[in-house]
Amino acid sequence: MFAVIPDLPKEGAECLSLAIFSCSSNVRGATLRILPGNFMPSCSRAAFTDMALCPTLSLMHMANVASLEMLSRCSRKCPTETKSPGLRSSLHTTKLTSLTELSPSLAPCLEMMGYGRIILCTLALLRLALAWAASGSADDARAVFDSILVKNAISWTAMVSAYARSGLKSDAMAIFESAPARTLFSWTALISGLVQSGNNVDAFQLFIDMRREGVDIVDPLVLSSIVGACANLATLELGKQIHGLVVLLGYESCLFISNAIIDMYAKCSDILGAKDIFNVMNHRDVVSWTSIIVGTAQHGKAEEALELFDKMVSTGVKPNEVTFVGLIYACSHVGLVHRGRSLFNSMIKDYGITPSLQHYTCLLDLLSRSGHLDEAENLINQMPFQPDEPTWAAFLSACKQHGKIEMAVRIADGLLSLKPEDPSTYILLSNIYAHAAIWDKVAKIRKLMTLMEVRKEPGYSCIDIGKEKQVFYAGETTHPMKDEIFCLLNELDTEMRRRGYVPDTSSVLHDMEQQEKERQLFWHSERLAVAYGLLKSVPGTVIRIVKNLRVCGDCHTVLKFISVIVKREIIVRDANRYHHFKGGTCSCNDFW
Repeated sequence: MFAVIPDLPKEGAECLSLAIFSCSSNVRGATLRILPGNFMPSCSRAAFTDMALCPTLSLMHMANVASLEMLSRCSRKCPTETKSPGLRSSLHTTKLTSLTELSPSLAPCLEMMGYGRIILCTLALLRLALAWAASGSADDARAVFDSILVKNAISWTAMVSAYARSGLKSDAMAIFESAPARTLFSWTALISGLVQSGNNVDAFQLFIDMRREGVDIVDPLVLSSIVGACANLATLELGKQIHGLVVLLGYESCLFISNAIIDMYAKCSDILGAKDIFNVMNHRDVVSWTSIIVGTAQHGKAEEALELFDKMVSTGVKPNEVTFVGLIYACSHVGLVHRGRSLFNSMIKDYGITPSLQHYTCLLDLLSRSGHLDEAENLINQMPFQPDEPTWAAFLSACKQHGKIEMAVRIADGLLSLKPEDPSTYILLSNIYAHAAIWDKVAKIRKLMTLMEVRKEPGYSCIDIGKEKQVFYAGETTHPMKDEIFCLLNELDTEMRRRGYVPDTSSVLHDMEQQEKERQLFWHSERLAVAYGLLKSVPGTVIRIVKNLRVCGDCHTVLKFISVIVKREIIVRDANRYHHFKGGTCSCNDFW
């Protein structure tokens, strides 16, 4: 939630800041940024101290300053009746009972002026509307919002943000378009909310629309959100353009913008670009260090990530929960079991951080990937959290990977009894039982999948060549360049076999001839994307690919062969991590 305050006498500005900040702190999901008109944009949230209300500050002055029409039209009664009985009962539990809860210093003056009841009721209604929106109940949220007699810019913006963050895109757009005025802050609320709810493409389109309307970016928060959209979409070229805009607008020294850019470059597979930004920063906070540590770890550079952690501690920056998630993750992907255990214990003893389910999951991943399956199972049984479906599925996958079929079947039976909801879990269960040749269970799972209409997510790979983006699906034979792609893949396959390549068809579980299994592997989406990249990109440049699923073992081997044959670096971001293929090796050291 945002508010712009015009130029004021010092006493008035401070008191108004306190009033709005205090009120919004009681509104669920609202974020307030106070920007006085004579105050330059700041990269950190403004802080306020409680002080007595200036006796000479008139009510009309306050209304003009904060756009709080509810303070200037207080003769109306509090709207306590709503159409829904459920809303009425919720209102009683949501309504504030005293202005003292908002601000002890402001309460006496506002009560004396007779506006306490109106303010409390209006804030309670807004708070309730935001709660309904956050829970996804669009109709109920709108009903409560419409019952607020006097709405201001803050309430409109708060509702836009709540709807957008909850994934209610059409409702957020409807509120945004019906608002009396569009400011940078309402645009920011909408764009940021869409990014948070995963609607990154829509957020980008709105950002373009905002630029076309000539909205002056006097606050950089919207830039950090759109940089985050670039990271989520893994669109490096677009990210570079936004980075250029940040520099053009003069926000490159802003701490949280720099942190977002580090994260963006790392997620767009350009870890060198992330390091360049990190190295030139004048000031680094825990987010800066954590971003570069996590990014470095995801790119398979575990030792480097651990060295960065040591430097971070030596500079006096205290790590947080996310830092340790990245560190244990780094250990899990290179098999540093002892160091991972040590970090987990240090987090508790040295930094007083209580492990979350995510920390336990990372430690579990470390143990199970490294073959310590009994210890991993004990950890699951002893941790203070109920293991969720992804936790069991990860452990089950490790059992399969290490050939522990009996343990895998036992875990699979338990997981199946939990009636999992994720389609990929059923695929994994089917594969486990197929490996164990328990065909009656395979048939049972496939029947369940049919009844639940569960379908395996098709594998696809994306590649960006300049401003052009191509998406390839496994088995695709309709691409305009299919003949050139097939010809190149065939040439590479011949050369790979000459160098000793033998197709690994163990991941193809269908009952078919060996030749047909090899044909299925030949048309995997990442191979199609690599071939297209070799045909269309500038010779010598890095080929960057994003895949929605985990790279299979055979394709991992193939990409290592291709990288040495064509003398090109190939970077693949799959569902688990980043793979840098160069000179016949991979940054993951075949541990993924």
